[in-house]
Amino acid sequence: MRVKEDQKFKNIFWILDGKKQLATKNLVPGHRVYDEVVRQVKGVEYRIWNPYRSKLAAALYKGMGVFPFKKGSKVLYLGIASGTTASHVSDIIENDGVIFGVEIAHRVMRDLLSVASVRKNIIPILESARRPQSYSWIVPEVDVVYEDVAQPDQAKILIKNSDIYLKKGGYSLIAVKSSSIDVTLPPKKVYRMVEKEITSTRRYKLIETIDLAPYDPKHAMIIFKKLR
Repeated sequence: MRVKEDQKFKNIFWILDGKKQLATKNLVPGHRVYDEVVRQVKGVEYRIWNPYRSKLAAALYKGMGVFPFKKGSKVLYLGIASGTTASHVSDIIENDGVIFGVEIAHRVMRDLLSVASVRKNIIPILESARRPQSYSWIVPEVDVVYEDVAQPDQAKILIKNSDIYLKKGGYSLIAVKSSSIDVTLPPKKVYRMVEKEITSTRRYKLIETIDLAPYDPKHAMIIFKKLR
């Protein structure tokens, strides 16, 4: 078994053991967040990042060209849920970074609180992402806004939050579920609609759109850069 750091992105690893598996170095050795597979290589613990459980992992498997998460990043995560994907982002940004995780569902927030109790770089916020002003008391300017909110107005939610919190030159990522926006349209047409809605503000530049099939059919990861 060998471990190789990704050629483009730091703190992203590939476990080579007959097959190539995405992984992050466990920030809290000995602790699992969900039912992820853990590998020990030369005394270092790595957590396998399953692309069928995480849209961000699926985007990496699909050749994602821009990955703005790095050591020390400040991240606003909208729709953090129980922290599956966020836990891997937590590994990547290390303790120099911080994730402000917004979630409205009480049930999954309980799971997130358990994760945050050992991962001190995750700050849970029980609130609606539709009301970004309500957490201005705790969230500063951030490097990345990441949204995984399967709602018809998810593009508007991203714009509202990015307008307030994202720094100039920072990146916004939105995991688009096409059927949540318009079940009658082909997914690619829905993705184009989201691209147009966000770039029409003239504050955001489209960087790339990644279709997440076969890992997550009818989903795409769309990445924007804030211009002003």
